[in-house]
Order: sequence, then C-alpha cells, then structure tokens
Amino acid sequence: MSTTRDWEQPIRRMERLMRLKSFPVAFKLLEDKKALSDIPFVRRVKNKSTLCQMINLVRNFDWTLGADIDDFMSVVCSSIIGLSDTPDYMKDGTFRSIVWTKSRADAKKYEAAIPRLPFGKYEAVALAPLVYNPFDPDIVLIYANPAQMILLINALQFENYEVMQFFCVGESSCSDVIARCYLDGKPSLSIPCYGERRYGHAQDDELVMAIPAAMMDKALRGLEALYSRGIRYPISYAGAEADVAGAFPAAYGMEDFIKMLRGNDERLLLGVTGSIATGKSTIAEMLEELGARTIDFDILSRVVVEPGKPAWEDIVAYFGKQVLQADQTLDREKLREIVFRDLEQKKKLESFLHPRISEEFIKMVDDYTRKDPTAIIQAVVPLLIETNMQAFFHNILMVYATEEEQKRRLMARDGCSEEMAMNMIRSQLAVEEKKGYCDLIIDNSGSEQETRKQVEKLWQKLKKLRQERKGRSV
Repeated sequence: MSTTRDWEQPIRRMERLMRLKSFPVAFKLLEDKKALSDIPFVRRVKNKSTLCQMINLVRNFDWTLGADIDDFMSVVCSSIIGLSDTPDYMKDGTFRSIVWTKSRADAKKYEAAIPRLPFGKYEAVALAPLVYNPFDPDIVLIYANPAQMILLINALQFENYEVMQFFCVGESSCSDVIARCYLDGKPSLSIPCYGERRYGHAQDDELVMAIPAAMMDKALRGLEALYSRGIRYPISYAGAEADVAGAFPAAYGMEDFIKMLRGNDERLLLGVTGSIATGKSTIAEMLEELGARTIDFDILSRVVVEPGKPAWEDIVAYFGKQVLQADQTLDREKLREIVFRDLEQKKKLESFLHPRISEEFIKMVDDYTRKDPTAIIQAVVPLLIETNMQAFFHNILMVYATEEEQKRRLMARDGCSEEMAMNMIRSQLAVEEKKGYCDLIIDNSGSEQETRKQVEKLWQKLKKLRQERKGRSV
C-alpha cells in the first residue's frame, strides 16, 4: 500500500517538539480486508484482542498491525469502529448494567451516548507507527501527558482558531477519540478509560487525542510557531512565590509603557512591516513624501551598536573581540554566522539590542510629538511580528509582494542564486502568515505607479483614523 507523501520528517519533528514517549499511531479503516496484505510488514495478532491492546502493540512495541472482525475478542471494540453491529443485549442496557451502571435504564442511556461508526462500510482496520510511512492514515492517535496535550491544543488553535470541545462517555473511551474524530472530522481528546489502562497499558499520566490526518501539518506548524515564541515542552517553572514578570512574554505587564507610547493626543503610530524584498523602504519613502514622520529600526539597530555604546559593550563582553572589525565596529557578518546556528545565542544578542532600540524609539516618538502632537509616525520594523511589537502601534501596515516577486528582486539586488534567494525568503515568517496580524495592506507586487496610488489612498485613510482618535483615550 503506497503513501501519497513522506510522513517521516514531520512526525520526527513533532516527536522532538513534544518529546513523546510513544509513536504517533497511523489509523486507517479499510472497506476491503484483502487490502491488509498490501501493507508492508503487517502482522496479525495471535490471540483475539481488544482494540486498546492493538494500539499499545503499535505505539510501544513498534508493530504494524491489521485486524478484521475475527481478531476482536468482543463486539464492544469492533462495534465502535463499524466492523460489527451493536447487539440488542447491549442496546437495551443489559451488558453495561452488569458492571458500569446501577440500572438497565442508566446503561441504555450510556450505550446510546457512545459514538459509533455505522456498520457495513468497513471490513478491517490497519494500525502502524506513522513515522515509517506504512499507509496514508485517516486519523493519527497521539498519547501524551496533560502538559504536552495543552501545547498540542494550543498548536491546533494557532491558526483558524476555534474552541475545542472534548467528551468522556466513561468506559469505551476509544469511542470518544476514534469514532468522534471520524464522525466530526475534528481533533478529539479524551481520558483513556479503565479498560485501556488495564489492557492497553495507558499510563496514569496519559491522555489520548485523535487528529484527522489532514490536520497534522497544521498541528506541526502551530508547534513550530509556539516553539519560536518560547512556548515549549517541558514547561519550565517560574516559581509560585517568585517575581515572574521576567518570565512572561513582552506583551504582558507593558500596559503603562504602551499607554505612554501611544499617547493621549492626536498622534497616530503606524507600524510598517513585511518580509525581505517586499519594498518596505519604498512605501516608507512615499508616505514620508506625503507628510509622515519616519523611524527606521534598521537605522536604530546600527546606531545603538556604535563603538563605546552600552549595547556594543555588552555584545563584545559576551561574544568576544572576534565580532569586531579593525575599526572596532561590529563585524555583522561574523555575528550573523554565530547567532544563525544557535537560537540561544540569538536570544542573547536580542537581549542586548532590543531594550536599547526601544529607548531610541521612544526618544524619537517624543521628539516628533513634542513638535507636532498630530504627527503620523511610521516605524519601519522588518521583524515587528516576530518580536511581538504589535501592541505598540495604533495600526500595522503590511507591505506585501508575492514570493515570486520577492525572489526576482533579491536575485537582481544581491546577485544571488535562486536557491539562496528562496532560503533567505523562507528563513523569515511568511508574508501570508504576517498578513493575519495586520489591519492595513499595500500590495507592492506591481508597478511603481500602481503602488503609489495605493499609498495615496492609504494616506487619506490614516488621516481619517487619526481624526477618529481625536479626544479619545488610548
């Protein structure tokens, strides 16, 4: 049985990001049980088994398994995944009332609440560690502790957010996970039941989630994005009695700073961002011609590291004189090589730069607004989104260009190869993703004349937005 994609790389990455203890399980229902023989290295269980035993053999024993109705010890399992019908003695509550409920009436309600796949469509089930590319799964089962699971939930909610609802019927929790995921087409999480812990060896701290295979890339993108923002597993403890302000993302606890920066006058702060070679500087120049005041963070980043300044001293003290050129200015290429390879080194460098850049930024805003309280101030910040500066500005402008246009401009500007241009583009947050954070967009993919028309229209809108702010508090 062939696969339509290579699952190994994304699954290995997910295993590392979540630090999973067992394999994510590829789960597929087959309409023809003969198709089991097409799966590489497939085994059949020697004894009649429960579904949770089979899942355990896959995720912990590294097996690839196939099963049909004859391999299950009870219709309790097979009826949930549609391989058998639900017998009358279960529907009327007789079966569940023997152990799990006080009365047949309660047990009948219990049975009615259990989600099941319709009988008659499927003849077999296949399960395997997804990392080995055994087949294209319908859904993927992931077992993890609660801390790992909340990060997975956060990852799935990172784009196209929606509240996630989960259920627990009690025993037969596989119905909450597997059947609901099939029926609803959404991720489904539950608590492994008594049976899965006794027979399937689910551990005390484990939860289980089923994710539609089509959503696995979304989950991985979310995990990667959260990781880049410092949201990782294991979750480090800040301390119940400690001052945790330093452990929070920068957006927390900055209300007074944001209020001061935005002011209570008629100023309007516009954050201008985009990706490499989208034309941020071109748009900024056009806005400046129309009357905007400009603060360029690329220039600020050079000003704060001039020889002898505090940021320069911190950088040299930490990275050593290897990052200096003969004239004592920073060797930016050398520094870039160091931090490109090491995320922690990059964070250290940012800790030296960002506070000093913010200080210069505040000074320039104060200077502009002291001279003109109605100023429209544009701050050109290439990494505005990546450095979580969104709250500093009343509005955020995204300078957009297609990836093809970015590539063309980079190759013409820097004389680099197509491969190098694409590597540079993809090393940054994608422009399509940045769009979601911005309320104003200029498409700079076309001619200068087309762009200028957009900028002139934007300028009128900015003046209108400034007028709407008049007399309002931030």
